[in-house]
Amino acid sequence: MKRLHLSFECREDRCAATLDSAPGTTGLLMVSGGNEIRAGAFNGQSRLAAEIAAAGFPVFRFDRRGIGDSEGTNRGFRKSTKDIAAALLAFRAIAPQLQRVVGFGNCDAASALMLGAGAECDALVLSNPWTIEDTESDAPPPAAIRSRYAEKLKDPREVARLVSGRVDLKKLAGGMVRAMKPKSAPSSLAEDMRAGLDAFTGPVRFLLAEDDRTAQVFAERWDAQDTRIARCPGADHAYSSAEARGWLRDRLLEALRRYFEIAPPADEASVKEVLTAIFAPPTYH
Repeated sequence: MKRLHLSFECREDRCAATLDSAPGTTGLLMVSGGNEIRAGAFNGQSRLAAEIAAAGFPVFRFDRRGIGDSEGTNRGFRKSTKDIAAALLAFRAIAPQLQRVVGFGNCDAASALMLGAGAECDALVLSNPWTIEDTESDAPPPAAIRSRYAEKLKDPREVARLVSGRVDLKKLAGGMVRAMKPKSAPSSLAEDMRAGLDAFTGPVRFLLAEDDRTAQVFAERWDAQDTRIARCPGADHAYSSAEARGWLRDRLLEALRRYFEIAPPADEASVKEVLTAIFAPPTYH
């Protein structure tokens, strides 16, 4: 298992990509969110890709046009379907044993996969999908504010702060006003994402970081009874804690194995050897 840096063509531009090779016939296509490069924040996606590959599944990451090392103009996530499709073709070409590909994206990368009806992936893992219009506030939705206040009232220390006058009453009053607002109507973006996903016929899993505002807004605008949703308690948007990172990795491996195949287990020594080889250079791309 090795890490290979390459490029592929999308229209007339060259896009940079990285393959973490593995023998499995099911692969993971990582789509970056926002204007983030393929390594991810603090090399998070780079490390995650190595761990997934060490478990037997090849992983392909890329910079869409106009981002990172890629040529061209950044057209935003709403117009990135062609970038994802080109990356998928490149992934299948460089790893010809692939029979199935799971697409994974966080934030507006998840939204892009939904808008593109899966972008020809075989299954989707959609983390903290972005449903907020450019003209909207990204403040927590009323349900999230009410939940936060309910948790505070269970904490004796928070109650003591309130009765002792150490709470900013003006700020508290503003929060209470926001908490009493009705549930917001679905955005047109959310409806477009729903329509795109309805056209996708493969397996889908939603992953929501419970302390993330983006996830909270999505949860308010989506079907609360959707059994495809899994929640990570205490996690932020980037799953930055060790516990949250482990949870995310396990959910991805669960999807890769459940949907299609069981990868042969790698013993601890083999995993350590692979990770050491992959991360030998101090800089990740």
